[in-house]
Amino acid sequence: MKGKRRAGSGAPGSEARKGGPAPKKPAKRPESPIVQEFQDPHGLIDKRHGRLEEAIGREVRDFRRKLNMTVAELAKMAELSAGMLSKIENGMTSPSLATLRALSVALHVPVTAFFRRFEEERDATFVKAGQGLQIERRGTRAGHQYQLLGHTLRKSISVEPYMITLTADSDVFPLFQHDGVEFIFMLEGEVSYRHGDRTYTLLPGDSLFFDADVPHGPDELRKLPIRFLSIICYPRDAEG
Repeated sequence: MKGKRRAGSGAPGSEARKGGPAPKKPAKRPESPIVQEFQDPHGLIDKRHGRLEEAIGREVRDFRRKLNMTVAELAKMAELSAGMLSKIENGMTSPSLATLRALSVALHVPVTAFFRRFEEERDATFVKAGQGLQIERRGTRAGHQYQLLGHTLRKSISVEPYMITLTADSDVFPLFQHDGVEFIFMLEGEVSYRHGDRTYTLLPGDSLFFDADVPHGPDELRKLPIRFLSIICYPRDAEG
């Protein structure tokens, strides 16, 4: 039939197809910028390790120069290549524990001396379980295992916390003597601990605090393994 309109010819929006004004779209709200602070933990760890390597390198170089030794001379005494020693002194590599021991023997200083400058710059030292620095003290020859958990020098006092482990291979050795004071906190096992003319039975949770210039040490290993925390404090100019 003539004059009949097609379906939809009068639908809304048909004006736009014929050139009429287009319907207005709702304006988008501006998105607020998202500010997110992000710290890369691996980056922080890398930076810290870098500072430690540099601190160790400076100490090695300073001790070498005090002894008027050349790089070649120290490298030979420590059984290292001159190139490796140069990298250590410049903080370009992280020396192994065996290398630090060799350098400490050649330079006549304790292993902990290499960490002093680094520790003086920091307020905290974090050590993961079982990752303390294995070092040698007087009782090492008697089978006592020492793990250094930190080392700091503050003014005239040096503080050294150790995790000490005694096993079936350990000997009794109640003749330790050194400057300062010592604090022991028992963690595992049972030990008879002598201080002077008195003996104390230490069980997990027990503690003992004493003057360290009096002969002291384990007198009887009663229940193995034995583990205890030992914190030694002594004057900075004295040897622990």
